[in-house]
Amino acid sequence: MPIKKIKKTYRKTRYVLYRETLVDFREHFWAFIGSFIGLGIIAYLQYGLIPERELVFLIGSFGATCVLVYGVIESPLAQPRNLIGGHVISAIIGVTVQKILPDLLWVAAPLAVSLSIVMMQITKTLHPPGGATALIAATASPQIKALGYMYVLSPVLSGCLILLAIALIFNNLTPYRKYPSHTARKKYKQIYKRLTKKK
Repeated sequence: MPIKKIKKTYRKTRYVLYRETLVDFREHFWAFIGSFIGLGIIAYLQYGLIPERELVFLIGSFGATCVLVYGVIESPLAQPRNLIGGHVISAIIGVTVQKILPDLLWVAAPLAVSLSIVMMQITKTLHPPGGATALIAATASPQIKALGYMYVLSPVLSGCLILLAIALIFNNLTPYRKYPSHTARKKYKQIYKRLTKKK
């Protein structure tokens, strides 16, 4: 391997490690505030506002969504199209699989997640927490099972819209954070083209 190539690779590696280990207190502050308020609103709807009713507003996959939409806002996986599309598509698939295979959970669980991944890839709405949304529907508790396709509207869509609204507010309050990030998509498209380019 030529010396120039080794030096270039070393510089890139050092830069990536440097960037990844930086502690940016402003970034952490806004990630905390956004996720606390976004998930806090949903938790309040679930436990504070109407505790006597058996409505579902809070599902586990929203925790992972918060990591993306407040913590890594430049990721293509955190953009609004992915947030809404990934969760909604996965919810529809999860409910459908649960209805088709209500008693075969050992088949329904992996089938719902796998179909969700493929559909998110096809529709270019890949959002990792969507897999959990499908899994929750496929292995539904009686409370979620009773919702049927209403699960797609609430808690999934309603929760996504709340998280998105808070992300649009708090991720744009300062000049050094911008959401949605269009540059991330361009960057990842360029990387993809380079990787798939025929040699």
